[in-house]
Amino acid sequence: MNRIQQCEEKFMELFGTTPVKNEGTDPEFMRILQRFIFGQVCYTGELDNRIRELITITVLSVNQTLPQLRSHVKACLHVGCTPVEIREVIYQCAPFIGFPKTLNAIAAMNEVFTAENISLPLENQETIPDEERYLAGLTIQEPLYGSEIREKYAYLPETFAEAVPRFLTEFCFGDFYTRKGLDKKERELLIFVLLSALGSADLQVYSHAAGALKAGCTKEDLLASLLHAMPYMGFPRMLNALNSLRPLF
Repeated sequence: MNRIQQCEEKFMELFGTTPVKNEGTDPEFMRILQRFIFGQVCYTGELDNRIRELITITVLSVNQTLPQLRSHVKACLHVGCTPVEIREVIYQCAPFIGFPKTLNAIAAMNEVFTAENISLPLENQETIPDEERYLAGLTIQEPLYGSEIREKYAYLPETFAEAVPRFLTEFCFGDFYTRKGLDKKERELLIFVLLSALGSADLQVYSHAAGALKAGCTKEDLLASLLHAMPYMGFPRMLNALNSLRPLF
């Protein structure tokens, strides 16, 4: 198949409809966009539709491109992602993009769920009591990252030298990694993509790439994920992330 035929095939798989031919106000631009993303990028690497769409909604949440996020939440459902999986992907953005942007993404997601007659709130995915957040988070964090954060910020005054690593452990790992809905490998891969999409977190990109490999991802997974994210975040951020990965290759 050529890329036009591949675009038509992939568009139907994801959205249940056909791509633009001459419809709308900017059909030329849409043909460029759709044929590149759905006719080329989606066929590069071994990622399946499910993980590709979870990558896409991660980047769209980071970028706050909410109209496209709504479309791809619907595509996630169309390719078999569960509402819980979609919600967990968006929830775990909070430590990296902040609560306000995450709430915007949640609102867009819930609009789609409501339109699709998915009852809200979704089932609870918590697995630990509140008082166990730190120890449960540390149990996940240390095999992947050791004690590097605690050591790196030991120079701070005592209150902050204790608070910074503790908050990271409790919030990022205790509040989110302990939840059901996604496994550790998926969470690490998606957070690696999330950090790449931020465009200003090179050290964290490298750290989470290494963590993703420890969690069971392959180098092919990392590269394919970055390439898939590129149309949504642009070449510069993808190239910066690739540069961060060089020591791993």
